[in-house]
Amino acid sequence: MGEGTQVLTSRDFSSLVIDKLCDQARGIRAAVACFYFDFAAQKEQSPTSMMGALLKQVVSGLEDIPEEITQAYEDHQKVIDGRGLKLADIVKMLQTAASEKPTFICIDALDECVAGYRVKVLDSLNQILRRSPSTRMFVTGRPQIQAEVEERLSRRVMVILITPRRNDIIGYLHTRLEEDTKPHAMDITLKTDILKKIPEDVSEM
Repeated sequence: MGEGTQVLTSRDFSSLVIDKLCDQARGIRAAVACFYFDFAAQKEQSPTSMMGALLKQVVSGLEDIPEEITQAYEDHQKVIDGRGLKLADIVKMLQTAASEKPTFICIDALDECVAGYRVKVLDSLNQILRRSPSTRMFVTGRPQIQAEVEERLSRRVMVILITPRRNDIIGYLHTRLEEDTKPHAMDITLKTDILKKIPEDVSEM
């Protein structure tokens, strides 16, 4: 890797794809909605909160909000016990919103979603695809969830495997070590071990 080479993480790659979609969407009047899963926030990132975030993004790009969504929101406002919208209600509204214009839904790091939640997330996405066949989805995750994604999305999936090259991993590690705010916390032996051991064990990532 030459000097000045940028090393991309999985999240960087997803962000590039999403940025490209957003740029193209402006020209074809399409909607783009995205969600990033984070292992550190698993409890907070429930299927309901995730689908709600997607709905908010899609609806915000509509010139006219469908009556079905407006009515559902007004009915929800009348509830006096503070209950939030149920997942099924959100999915129905997202189905309606995604049918109004070409829609791209991007989900990053799906493997970092709780396994029990992931089933509901994939089933919800499948419902949207059935109601709005023009909707396209971009999903990233580690290989271990590939079979689950293919099954839950009725095998309407094209899989692209992206495997990091050893030199890319070493370059990334060099960059992170150089950015260390406590460079004297490790000696040259530890740095050498890091640069040797991690690339050997990262093949499944």
